[in-house]
Amino acid sequence: MNHDSYSDAYIKNVLTSARTIAVVGASANAARASNGVMKLLIAKGHKVIPINPRHAGGEILGQTVYASLAAVPGPVDMVDIFRKTADAIGVVREAVAQRERLGLKSVWMQLDIRDDAVAAEAEAAGLKVVMDRCPAIEYRRLSL
Repeated sequence: MNHDSYSDAYIKNVLTSARTIAVVGASANAARASNGVMKLLIAKGHKVIPINPRHAGGEILGQTVYASLAAVPGPVDMVDIFRKTADAIGVVREAVAQRERLGLKSVWMQLDIRDDAVAAEAEAAGLKVVMDRCPAIEYRRLSL
C-alpha cells in the first residue's frame, strides 16, 4: 500500500465499512480534536467507543470509556488513534493482538501520525491502514 496517497474509494471503504470505531486517546474536553471527531462519527451513525485509561469506567459523549482495547467487550471494526506517533506502535500492536477477538478491519492514524513500519505490521496482520488523515475531514471531503 502506498501511504503517500490513498484513493477516494479506499478511504470511503474504510469509513463506510466501520460500524463501530474505538477512539484511542479520546478526550472529554470539547475543545480537543478527538472529542469533535467522536461527535461527527456518532452523528454519522457509528457506534464510538472511547479509550482513555484516565477516564475508564466514566463516560465521554454518553459512551462508556475503556482503559484499553483489551478491555473492550467487542466488536470493533476500526481503531482511530489520537496519540503521538511514538505511541502508535503500542496501540497498533494491541490492535493486532485483539484483531480476531474484536473483529478489527482497520487502523486509522490521525493527522501528523505516520509510521510506515507500524503500518506494515498492521497490514501483515490483515488490517487496512490509513495514516496522517482525519476521518472527519475525509467525511466532509468525500461528502459522505
